[in-house]
Amino acid sequence: MKALITGISGFAGSHLAEYLLSLNFEVFGTIKWRSRLENIQHILNRIKLFECDIRDATAVKYVLSETRPDYIFHLAAQSYVPFSWRAPSETLTTNIIGEVNIFEGVRELKIDPFIHIAGSSEEYGLVYPDEVPIKETNPLRPLSPYAVSKVAQDLLGFQYYRSYGLKIVRTRAFNHTGPRRGEVFVSSNFARQLVEIEKKKREPVIYVGNLEAVRDFSDVRDVVRGYYLALKKGVPGEVYNIASGKGIKIRELLNRLIEMTNIDLKIVPDPSRMRPSDVELLIGSYEKFQSATGWQPEIPFDKTLRDLLDYWRSRI
Repeated sequence: MKALITGISGFAGSHLAEYLLSLNFEVFGTIKWRSRLENIQHILNRIKLFECDIRDATAVKYVLSETRPDYIFHLAAQSYVPFSWRAPSETLTTNIIGEVNIFEGVRELKIDPFIHIAGSSEEYGLVYPDEVPIKETNPLRPLSPYAVSKVAQDLLGFQYYRSYGLKIVRTRAFNHTGPRRGEVFVSSNFARQLVEIEKKKREPVIYVGNLEAVRDFSDVRDVVRGYYLALKKGVPGEVYNIASGKGIKIRELLNRLIEMTNIDLKIVPDPSRMRPSDVELLIGSYEKFQSATGWQPEIPFDKTLRDLLDYWRSRI
């Protein structure tokens, strides 16, 4: 079986590549010319890479024609929520037009792969307390340009399934973290700051944003297993939450990381880390996905956090 992963050098893409290789897939991936390859350095001899800006329809069609994959995992995206306020047009163009280019390339080449669209819990946006745990039927009330772009990707996936019969399965993954998580994301940013303090690289002060938001965290290795199962056992045209079903305040996440380091420090709010509008409550139900595929989270969150700390300890 052949699998194409767009954005293979990213956080989730690199873990998905490892997982698919363990299942004896032939793995192809797209990168941009300036992509950093450190996440996939250890598997470069086992995968084939294509330089491809997904906004370029010709380049996307070329990759599809060269690989003719059985499975497509579309992960390439502008995925950092705060950046989407600074560059809304780039976020919308990359995430929406990039996906359309994949769909149109598949149609023009008359290939018939299963296609996974990696959506986000950010699509739900404004969630009321009586709506948790969030099911797939919950209203979508996006609160950032990034979230709007993911809603558009989600609905385009449904439209191309209905209009053209493309075998598209959509997922809405809630927060996920673990080794290789980019340092701009909250859990990894905290872990890096703590390791720098551990190693006397900075003063014992950690800078934070909104600590009161509640999020549903899973381990990235559980999530990419879910991506595979979505195409293996999921139903084309359907959308599935991938979540732990448990909420944790960002403040508690930080405290658990601090307890794993045994250091005394001061916590300082940083106004630059606050968002114009923040999603305060995201806890997902994975009942529908479990029913369809048998998936459930397996990796304890404390192990995820320890592995994330150890990742930064090995790099700093």
